[in-house]
Amino acid sequence: MPMKLVVGLGNPGAQYVGTRHNAGFDVIVELVRRWQPGKSQMKFSSEIWEVFADKGKVLLITPTTYMNRSGEAVQQITRFYQVLPQDVAVVCDDINLPLGRVRWRASGSAGGQKGLADIIQSLGTDEIPRLRLGVGRPPGQMDAAAFVLSRFRSEERGESEIMTAIAADSVEAWVADGVVSVMNRFNRSSEE
Repeated sequence: MPMKLVVGLGNPGAQYVGTRHNAGFDVIVELVRRWQPGKSQMKFSSEIWEVFADKGKVLLITPTTYMNRSGEAVQQITRFYQVLPQDVAVVCDDINLPLGRVRWRASGSAGGQKGLADIIQSLGTDEIPRLRLGVGRPPGQMDAAAFVLSRFRSEERGESEIMTAIAADSVEAWVADGVVSVMNRFNRSSEE
């Protein structure tokens, strides 16, 4: 039975809940809410939920390694379950996209996203589907690292919640139809 992994990136711990850097975790939380997979398991340096979809098993994953070491968790899981990189979707924040924009890519560079860079290095390929979530640019001279660890402002929360819902819709479409279909559907609609 084929298996797909959906890896939401973020940092573990209450102090990071609601931060821009945890946008990937937020999508996993939304998918868990929708799919009701039951109790999670803590293994492979991750919190993992198992879901059975029409096209096989899906693991929803939030690494507990902290963002910059996400590759360690993903490498352990892909090795254990013998999952190919193209069957792993990485969901991460992106300061180069406007708030609310979602963009899928089948492969490519990490674009400065350190968690994604660590996964690419750990798996030895950049042929990994990824869903980038626009969290906006740092204002003024604000340091990018401080910005991504900040919470969405009250006037941004509605937009970030809509983005999370659209991102979850797109992950469901990726599981069903693959990356090319999802790029055609969701990249276009989020840029209109």
